[in-house]
Amino acid sequence: MDDFTLLMAVYAGDEEAFVRPAYDSVTRDQDLPPTRVVIVRDGPVDDGVARWLEEISTDPRVDIVALEKNVGLASALNTGLKHVTTDIVARADSDDISLPERFALQIPLISSGYDLVGSAIAEFTSDPKHPEIVRHVMTAQADIERQARLESPFHHPTVVFRKQAVEAAGGYPELKQMEDYPLWAAMLMNGAKVTNLDRVLVHYRVGAGAFARRGGKILAASEAQLQKRFLAMGFTTCWQYLRNRILRGPLYRHLPAPVRRFAYHLRERSKHGRL
Repeated sequence: MDDFTLLMAVYAGDEEAFVRPAYDSVTRDQDLPPTRVVIVRDGPVDDGVARWLEEISTDPRVDIVALEKNVGLASALNTGLKHVTTDIVARADSDDISLPERFALQIPLISSGYDLVGSAIAEFTSDPKHPEIVRHVMTAQADIERQARLESPFHHPTVVFRKQAVEAAGGYPELKQMEDYPLWAAMLMNGAKVTNLDRVLVHYRVGAGAFARRGGKILAASEAQLQKRFLAMGFTTCWQYLRNRILRGPLYRHLPAPVRRFAYHLRERSKHGRL
């Protein structure tokens, strides 16, 4: 089996109680654990996370990249990628729980020639054993490319990718709260071979303020930049640009969080007619 590196970032908003089980789930609890680990400390962190970083730093497989100040997820991950020495990289967030079979299923697909492989996720608030909703994914290349013109076809915390393909696409762009979507678009434009496993391999933590963060002025501005970027790079047509600005634009981003939550859950359930 090919070697691969786990890439994770932590920052001041992370809690030790969430970080420890998240890290264990993508290392010692995996049927196929990563060969190397790169953790980017994106600026100062709280004392509990700092103690955890000190503990795992004694493992010779672990490389802690400490940044003096918070630079944001995109810059943190791009910095982390510079420290990755394997061609295959597995992403994980610092508060999610990956299932033990995740890498054992995804890595062989990358080894077979894919550049990017994701999976479905189960969203939970407090207990990963009781998810609120399952977010399914497209698996065929053509379906993924079609979906990508409207919304991200990959769940970022689930992906495994080839470092070379990500670097060829320019790495993670600086776009607040949307660092991954434009990267997937650039990779598709470069001819990347992609797929998803439509089975839950990651339990995704949704905090109390998650739906509030999916709206507001900052995300609305990022959405506008994203759609302009897609149009300029030829990823979307003028018609698709107008459609996306209507469906994903200021009206949706400024809905009250409870209304946005309801609409989001209704949409996800209607996609596949199942939880």
